[in-house]
Amino acid sequence: MIHEILAVGPLQCNCSIIGDTESHEAMVIDPGADVTEILAIVARHGLQVKQIVVTHAHLDHIGGAMELKAATGAPILLNENDAALVAMLPVQAQWLGMKDPGKMEIDGSPKSGDKVTAGRLSGEILLTPGHTEGSLCLYFEPEKKLIAGDTLFAGSIGRTDLPGGSYEKILHSLHTSILELPDDVIVVPGHGPLTSIGAEREDNPYLQK
Repeated sequence: MIHEILAVGPLQCNCSIIGDTESHEAMVIDPGADVTEILAIVARHGLQVKQIVVTHAHLDHIGGAMELKAATGAPILLNENDAALVAMLPVQAQWLGMKDPGKMEIDGSPKSGDKVTAGRLSGEILLTPGHTEGSLCLYFEPEKKLIAGDTLFAGSIGRTDLPGGSYEKILHSLHTSILELPDDVIVVPGHGPLTSIGAEREDNPYLQK
């Protein structure tokens, strides 16, 4: 597995570029901004982007998706429960002082248990509402990696005070889905440093029973 993480945009969203070393097919997860830099990584590895996956429809995660789609032809996948946030992108841009990305066309709505593939690589969709209604994570079981979006961070969890957020729902998602994973799974959060399921189970104050 090729896996490069690029912190993009003013909020330093962790964008993952994931590629299969044999087929050179790839997926890009959360291209919030800095598409030129994302494409440079894709080109350096000789990859062909087949999927663009957005973990949730906050501007810092989705802002560059249409530009990346225009450059690669890859479809944009986002759970339909975040449609209201997609419609709010111009308002989000005003809140954050960022550029309005314009019309956003979503090509598919992955559900829990769906697989997103690039060559031999397969990420299982885990719907984890709470940070937003349509928040999702991608679990690459053989590689023991979880792309967690803004559901789980090192030592913290996603905020729930924005439109579509629910503290009760995010705790339910974490305890019934994320904490079911093995301790040695590496977690790539939407922002900040990597962690592991075991470390968060042990030390994250929001996950203590």
